[in-house]
Amino acid sequence: MDMSQLNGKRQEIHVDGLLPALSHYTDAVRFGDLVFVSGLTGLDENAKIVGKDDVVGQTRHIFESLKKILDAIGATYADVVKVTVFLLDVDDRTKINPVRQVFFGDSRPASTLVGVKALAHPDMLVEIEAVVGLRTDA
Repeated sequence: MDMSQLNGKRQEIHVDGLLPALSHYTDAVRFGDLVFVSGLTGLDENAKIVGKDDVVGQTRHIFESLKKILDAIGATYADVVKVTVFLLDVDDRTKINPVRQVFFGDSRPASTLVGVKALAHPDMLVEIEAVVGLRTDA
């Protein structure tokens, strides 16, 4: 992980093994005790879609990518305070909820679901962003 510190409070976070940024953004940004994770998708580190036509497979890949970011910042799924889910078909919510439960366990972040017309790649079915609260008592 490369954390470039800017102005003492803001850190850009780049995590090995994730898809390199497709435009002008970073994997996550830490500001104080919060980490804002950019939208994660079903694209692997080589920009190949994982689980074409499979919202469950794409969601699983997204949460595995989020785990890499959480590991890099010393956090767990219990530290995720908010997720925003963008779905092409909001009826897929019932398909992806069991995947969420596997990764989050008993932790329940605040959550927003947004139905969208399209995502950045034509084979994407879901995109998820997150906000993580870092523990200061450790």
